[in-house]
Amino acid sequence: MENLFSINSTIMNRKNLIITLFFLSFAFSATSQEVIAHRGYWKADGSAQNSIASLMKADAIGVFGSEVDVWLSSDGVPVINHDADVLLNGEKLSVQDTPAATLKKVKLANGEPLPTLEEYLNAFEKCRNIKLIVELKTHREKKMEDELVEKVIKMIHDRGLQSRVEYISFGINFVNQVRKLDPEAPVYYLNGDLSPRVIKAMGAAGIDYHFNVLIKNPNWVKESHDLGLKVNVWTVNTPEDVRKMLDLKVDFITTDEPLLTEELINNRK
Repeated sequence: MENLFSINSTIMNRKNLIITLFFLSFAFSATSQEVIAHRGYWKADGSAQNSIASLMKADAIGVFGSEVDVWLSSDGVPVINHDADVLLNGEKLSVQDTPAATLKKVKLANGEPLPTLEEYLNAFEKCRNIKLIVELKTHREKKMEDELVEKVIKMIHDRGLQSRVEYISFGINFVNQVRKLDPEAPVYYLNGDLSPRVIKAMGAAGIDYHFNVLIKNPNWVKESHDLGLKVNVWTVNTPEDVRKMLDLKVDFITTDEPLLTEELINNRK
């Protein structure tokens, strides 16, 4: 009987250990935080903001995602650029008012031509480690926004990339259009002026606010999590600000310093 009791006790101890390890693993995964490279890993050698090189270099360092900005050219082509304007031969051109063929003459800081979304997706198909975080830029006219989101989602679905893409925007119209055209796609709101409860009612996946918004409203992180929403912050570049966001337990940190941010996260594990 003593041997039987000893065997049963050993089995129970092992079961308890397995259960404990399972819950510790779950707790760790639930609180782990991820890095998104802002406009790609553009500070690497040979890179530039929103360049194809920045995308590939973000994939090479294995962060969670690489963010990119998308506009619609005057002739209806989705193109990659952050600002509303570009400079070509010293002349300022509005992206929305310029055809794609002209925009492609613009050279990025690393010498690449300004890419179209099609070219960007060609490169993204070769990536193995990251998600693409597509920022849909707000336009002057709603019809241009509607055309842009429809074309972007179609291009991504035609390539079977929808499980690897998430969307962000300052425009509520974009959030609503993504929800309408691709209800399964995660979409986040950037502007920082809506509470988590409003975001939940919109059907968005979460908030994606400047870190100062969450410093002023730290309760929004827990409130978001309680509602089943994710929390991202941008653009967090200093060790001090990264640590503040880690203390708040945000889910994602968008940064121009992806390696530094990864290091700070790993130091906490």
